[in-house]
Amino acid sequence: MLKFPVIATALLCVATSVSAAKPTGSGPNPFSDCGIGAALFADGPKWAAVTSNIIWDVGTTAVTSATMSPETCNGKSVKTAQFIIDNYDNLAEETALGQGEHLTAMLTVRGCQASTHQTIVSSIREDMAGNVMAIDYSALSDVEKAAQYYQAMDAGVASAADSCSA
Repeated sequence: MLKFPVIATALLCVATSVSAAKPTGSGPNPFSDCGIGAALFADGPKWAAVTSNIIWDVGTTAVTSATMSPETCNGKSVKTAQFIIDNYDNLAEETALGQGEHLTAMLTVRGCQASTHQTIVSSIREDMAGNVMAIDYSALSDVEKAAQYYQAMDAGVASAADSCSA
């Protein structure tokens, strides 16, 4: 029962020491500026991003993003994640259909060439079909569903890496 608060505190200390090792302003704060928390709460309070990152995967994705590819901690990835959370219902419907304005807009915001949209959408459809069929899917919150959708989109974009800008 006590493990989660201890782990969360340890990770917060690590995040603080990692960001303290760099000069102030030289890079993103992994817990508030990176990971799924920053993507979902881009315009929200920093505590919401930090809490989400710790709950989602104990902050490992956020710290990895900040360390390995700090350029992913803002920009198109965050704007795309915000678009997904704001338009999830429309995206889910259009993904089932295989086309639509919201899908096109999402991939345009992400910086993907129009010629690869259909390939990426097909990848998203495949991943989301598995997610939706999971027994616990209906019990997920809207944020959790949007996070799964973001991961499916990100995997589709990764498969078309040369056609989407960072």
